[in-house]
Amino acid sequence: MNLTDLENNTIFINGEKVDEISNIKWNNHPKFSGVFTKTLFTGKDSSNNLSAMIIKIEPNHEIGDHIHKGKYELHEIISGYGIGIVGDKKIEYKAGVVSLIPNDIRHSVKAGDNGIILLAKFTPPLN
Repeated sequence: MNLTDLENNTIFINGEKVDEISNIKWNNHPKFSGVFTKTLFTGKDSSNNLSAMIIKIEPNHEIGDHIHKGKYELHEIISGYGIGIVGDKKIEYKAGVVSLIPNDIRHSVKAGDNGIILLAKFTPPLN
């Protein structure tokens, strides 16, 4: 799957069509340049259990070291290539890789020469 394939799909919450993914606006990441997010759903949509977003990292940019206090994060790599660092472990991030990041663990993602797209899910929700 690539970003175009993903954006040509629909979001459903509790069986109800919410929106086309392509209609959701990309937002600049508040801390990291060259990183963009597209929120698919938030905690208010899931009884405060889960949130999800698409993250796009431009070529050779990164989401630097950070921690989500009290939140697990799941990365599903959609396309591209990069390196994920979880604690002190390096993970080759490429399409099909899934990475679970426990709460309170420092992590980062650096995109390769072609950038990277991932689906990130948070529990409890990030937003």
